[in-house]
Amino acid sequence: MMNEPISTIMTKDVVTVRPGDALAAVKEILFKKHLHHIPVVEGKKLVGIITSFDLVKLGKSAEEYAGIKVEEVMTRKVATMYPNEKIGAAAQVFLENLFHGLPIVDDDYNLVGIITTHDVLKYQFHKEYPNHKLYWRTPQ
Repeated sequence: MMNEPISTIMTKDVVTVRPGDALAAVKEILFKKHLHHIPVVEGKKLVGIITSFDLVKLGKSAEEYAGIKVEEVMTRKVATMYPNEKIGAAAQVFLENLFHGLPIVDDDYNLVGIITTHDVLKYQFHKEYPNHKLYWRTPQ
């Protein structure tokens, strides 16, 4: 059922930051683009990930973010997958580890995409309801 490769649903145009970037820039990206995970790269190589939760658990004010570098906060040991691995395998990683984003890398650890729990949910929904049009209801 989830036997298609991750590459079929991953985001390929990934928003990234560098280790030396200030957290103020990360905060802007997270809020303006409605993201929760941002891979950290040096060139194309994945060196870490920073999440909205990382900023929250710092307990700092937004004004203090300008003086804090990404490399001081990012997670360096990052779970990753390859583009040819199956969507079901990504779902299993999400369920077993209780996180919501996985960077996708090539054999040289270059970032080639990202997959999230939202991507897997959307994939599964479209498989089950292929003719359904998604729409948003506004609260009354």
